[in-house]
Amino acid sequence: MDKKEARKKSKEARKQLSQEEIEDKSLAIANQLLRMNIWDKLYYHLFLTIEEQKEINTEYILQILAGKDKEIVISKCEFTTLGMTHFLLTDNTKIKKNNYNVPEPIDGLEVPDVKIDVVFVPLLTYDKQGNRVGYGKGFYDNFLSKCKPETIKIGLSFFPPEEKIEDVSESDVKLDFCVTPEDILKF
Repeated sequence: MDKKEARKKSKEARKQLSQEEIEDKSLAIANQLLRMNIWDKLYYHLFLTIEEQKEINTEYILQILAGKDKEIVISKCEFTTLGMTHFLLTDNTKIKKNNYNVPEPIDGLEVPDVKIDVVFVPLLTYDKQGNRVGYGKGFYDNFLSKCKPETIKIGLSFFPPEEKIEDVSESDVKLDFCVTPEDILKF
């Protein structure tokens, strides 16, 4: 299956999910994360949910991170460079949706890529080798390629993996794990 087919299949599957299913599956994913050996780190990067795309509700993960006194990092997309600027999430952080309905911080205390220890990675789908397929702009591949080598990359998905994504490119950054409501896959 190529990326285009995989994106289409995943978007269709998401469309079928009710709001209640999204909440139940999102909570199950957060509970799976608690079973992982990743909680001795300090800086955790988390994406904020694009509700219109029926993404995982990351609010549950946000609560876990806050409860564990972790430094939570969120990003703002730079569409001219396809890069991301990362900011520390604080009580004063103001969030606004961009033109693509992505909730982003307006500004704040910047955090360099190399400081981030764990990245929870959004995706549309992924395969059994740890290749992920996002929305196709390359924001996360650009970002992940700048992180330190030991940064843990964890995909979050409602669904099990595809067998194989055929058209993976050299610039695609593989996941270390993918967490679903039922499973923790290690690559």
